[in-house]
Amino acid sequence: MNPAASCSIVCYRNSQEQVERLLASVTTSRPGMLVYLIDNSPADTLRALAARYGVHYRHQPDNPGYARSHNRALREAIGAGSAYHFVLNPDIQLPLDGIGKLLAYMEQTPDVGLLAPRVHYPDGRLQPLCKLLPHPLELLVRRFFPLLHRSSGRLARYELHGSGYSRVMDVPALSGCFMLMRLETVQRAGLFDERFFLYFEDVDLSRRVGRIARTVFVPHVAVVHDYARGSYHDWRLLWHHLVSAARYFNKWGWLHDTERDRINARTLRASSLPRTGQPGGNPAGTDLHP
Repeated sequence: MNPAASCSIVCYRNSQEQVERLLASVTTSRPGMLVYLIDNSPADTLRALAARYGVHYRHQPDNPGYARSHNRALREAIGAGSAYHFVLNPDIQLPLDGIGKLLAYMEQTPDVGLLAPRVHYPDGRLQPLCKLLPHPLELLVRRFFPLLHRSSGRLARYELHGSGYSRVMDVPALSGCFMLMRLETVQRAGLFDERFFLYFEDVDLSRRVGRIARTVFVPHVAVVHDYARGSYHDWRLLWHHLVSAARYFNKWGWLHDTERDRINARTLRASSLPRTGQPGGNPAGTDLHP
């Protein structure tokens, strides 16, 4: 029996072609799944597209933010009896068997509350999105002194390059571009913190879920993500990034955070165990393209 599943996609000025590509993949690979398309754009240009694919559409021209938008869908999905929920960026491309494989993994591993797949750029390069819990000085150097961050080896440490991204591993901070949640666990941990308009809501949720369940990277399913790094090109997004970072550290601690230090140390020990493959490689059985 297939477990009840749902997904939410939050859009802001995304092209119809991009959104249609994702809707076609989701509705084909999992017919009957509850799909919520939340459109925070000024105009409701995606309404007809949502009707064509039979998904729930909500237009929110006031743009209440990423966390609040996904939470609205999450509450509806919980009320409808969904057991698992996908949080997807509209710029994701899925392999047709990806949803089924990830749901099967969740069914087989009841101690996992949150997971993310392997993510690639459109040209096939790995996106190393598995991260340690952030330290404010780490983020400062990473954002404003990227060459120093890379040459010092701290970037590789922060993004867990030593793991090879070739095996299942517990990760403290998973990316919100693609998450699969066990809704019973997320209800216990709490949904996205709506104080985060954009950025860090995924780190915050990963951390809270990680207190009561495993947060896991699963490499045997790969998706493609048209990652734009918007905060590096748009001062408004940079502002949201900085504000969210401040809110995150106000919540969890700035320089002094013993829980962060303990979790990161444990993760680094595990990620340095013997492995096969290198970052950016293609482990056996991984589909790089949908």
